[in-house]
Amino acid sequence: MTQPAITVYMTGWCPYCQRALALLESRKLAVDRIDVDEDPRLREEMISRSGRRTVPQIFIGDRHIGGCDDLAALDGSGELKRITEGAR
Repeated sequence: MTQPAITVYMTGWCPYCQRALALLESRKLAVDRIDVDEDPRLREEMISRSGRRTVPQIFIGDRHIGGCDDLAALDGSGELKRITEGAR
């Protein structure tokens, strides 16, 4: 079993985005970063997928995780490890 794709919609200047990325990287998880600053279509895609306008918006596979606090809660509960276990 391989790690599901992790997508983070973000901006380069957002401290919550940086915190979320640091957490994912500390768990040695591969992340697809989508910077919504440069392309309004990407921001619209993020809003369409998540129903939210703020960054970061994090997806693991097709599952919407939410933002930085949601990711931290998922990690703290052990659920992040459970849903991302696999070959790395």
